[in-house]
Amino acid sequence: MDFVDIFPRLGVSLAIGLLVGCERGWQERDEPSGGRTAGIRTFGLSGFLGGLAGYLQTLSGPVVPAVLLLLYGAAFIIFRQREAKEADDYGVTTVVASFVVFALGALAVLGDLRLAAAGGVATTALLAAKRSLHGFLRQLTWLEVRAALVLLAMTLVALPLLPNETVDPWDVLNPFELWLLTITIAAISFAGYVAIRVAGPSRGILFAGAAGGLASSTALTLTFARFAAEAPKSARQLASGAAIAGALSLIRVGVIAAALAPVLLLPLAIALTPAVLVFLAASAMIVFRSDEKQDAPDLQLENPFELGEVLRFGALLGGVIVVSKVLVDRIGQTMLFVVAAVSGLMDLDAITLSTAQLTGTTVDIATAVTAILIAVVVNLLTKVVLAFTAGGKGPYAITLALATLVAIAAGALAHFILGSILPVT
Repeated sequence: MDFVDIFPRLGVSLAIGLLVGCERGWQERDEPSGGRTAGIRTFGLSGFLGGLAGYLQTLSGPVVPAVLLLLYGAAFIIFRQREAKEADDYGVTTVVASFVVFALGALAVLGDLRLAAAGGVATTALLAAKRSLHGFLRQLTWLEVRAALVLLAMTLVALPLLPNETVDPWDVLNPFELWLLTITIAAISFAGYVAIRVAGPSRGILFAGAAGGLASSTALTLTFARFAAEAPKSARQLASGAAIAGALSLIRVGVIAAALAPVLLLPLAIALTPAVLVFLAASAMIVFRSDEKQDAPDLQLENPFELGEVLRFGALLGGVIVVSKVLVDRIGQTMLFVVAAVSGLMDLDAITLSTAQLTGTTVDIATAVTAILIAVVVNLLTKVVLAFTAGGKGPYAITLALATLVAIAAGALAHFILGSILPVT
């Protein structure tokens, strides 16, 4: 390894240490000079020492670097132990971080420079997220943690054992793919669920609307409708949150469909993008016209990682896939429109996934796009009906209905005008 190659690698080793040291030093910035084991200089030198150890290995073998690591680790642990007794703080994070910095410094010299740099950034980000991660854990209940652990264990253990081939007479149900799709949707919903649980109502209606669009836009619309009936002064602000949820739900549909069938991306984007923009514009107009900031109500959402919820969605998804396949094969592609309309009353994910799976084999692109858009329209109108049913004929339902109708009209115009001009394949 010549000088031209080793110099930038040692520089990256030093930079990794300085980056982590900045975070550690900032966390302990109130400590007096000499009152902490390691700050920006110590971590910077630790990364540089790791780089030198890696370089020495190329010259003399692994013995010298191993001795350096042992001496470094022993010295660091001794000084950290003395600091812990003095401050009555026995956290081991700083010790582990120092070894990670040393190892990344060595990796920068001996291995992939980009991997080492990315590791340094990831380490710093993880250390800086201490308060957020601790707050996240405090907000979660044991039932939520248990549900996630059980489901992850079932997935990691059971998924490899499931047959990765169709097992039904219609040659459509693949247990491996069905469970994988079910878990993926549950994970997306869980991200929104956790965001709402951790942030709480203090983050406001718009934040709740965005997170609810990932978790369950239908549940959010219904909850906001009930709250609007109890607090009419907040009705328009709640409608803005429901509009945000509607926009996120449409984005979610496009992403899920395109992930399974990339050919659906362009035709769906043509129709969904104007609708998303209308929802966002409506939400922005309401916010700008409102002088008061309202907190969101407490959203009572089902944990998407509860085993019962996952199994119910898996059964729904499997049923929609089978029904769609059988009806299309026996009657024709237009029967998919009927399935889409019925499915849209309950859920968008199942019909989106099943239609995307059938695209290019059982149904053509145009039919698939139309089916998904029918489900989207039915789902949006269903949420408007729920808004009127639970919230009454007040500003919440009326505002949401107007935004929804304009969004549907904008999407329909774009679909029929631009869709006929731009290619869909």
